[in-house]
Amino acid sequence: MTSEADLGTRGAVPAHEAGRWYEASDEPEMVEHGTVSGLAVTGRGEPGGAAYGESVGALYAVLGALGAPMVPLEGRWWVEDESSPFDVPRDQWRWHLFLRLPDDIVSVGRAREEARSGLPAAGRVQHVTYTDGLCVQMLHSGPYSDEPASLARMVALMKAEGLVVNGLHHEIYLSDPSETDPEKMRTILRQPVR
Repeated sequence: MTSEADLGTRGAVPAHEAGRWYEASDEPEMVEHGTVSGLAVTGRGEPGGAAYGESVGALYAVLGALGAPMVPLEGRWWVEDESSPFDVPRDQWRWHLFLRLPDDIVSVGRAREEARSGLPAAGRVQHVTYTDGLCVQMLHSGPYSDEPASLARMVALMKAEGLVVNGLHHEIYLSDPSETDPEKMRTILRQPVR
C-alpha cells in the first residue's frame, strides 16, 4: 500500500473525493483512488455486443430501482491470453461493468429483485467494493480505436516512474458508450500500478 507521503515524492495527486473520480487530465498523470462501491456485472464478449448490451441494461435497471443518481458506465477489462488485448478477438474480451453508488447505499437486494422481474439479467448484478489505489490515468478524447496511442503515453509515464501494472485496465465512459461522433467521445483510461 502506498501512503500519501510516498505519493508526494512520485508526483501523484490524491483523488479520494467522489468528484475527482470522474476527472482526468489530457496528459498521463499519477493519482491515488480510494475504495468505492457500486453495481457490477461480469461477462465476456465484444463491446457493444449482445451480452455487453444486456449487462449494461441490467446495471441501469437496478440503479433505477435503487433511485440512485445516474452515473457514467465504467468497465474493467482483461483477456485470458498473453497477447496484447488488441491481438485477441473482441468476442473473447472479458469485463466487469460497473456503476458507482453513493456511499450511503449499503444494500441492493430488493432493487435487484424488482429489476429482475422485468429483466432477468438483473439477477446477475452484484454489489461490489474495490480499490484502484495508485494509478496512471488520462482523459482520452476521440474514438475507442485511437486508445492505443493514449495507452502508449501512459506506458511511457509508467516506465519513466519505474511502475508496473497492478490490476485490470479501467475505463470510465464520460460520453455515452454508443456515441459515434469522435468529437464527443471522452473516456478516462486508468491503470492501477505499483
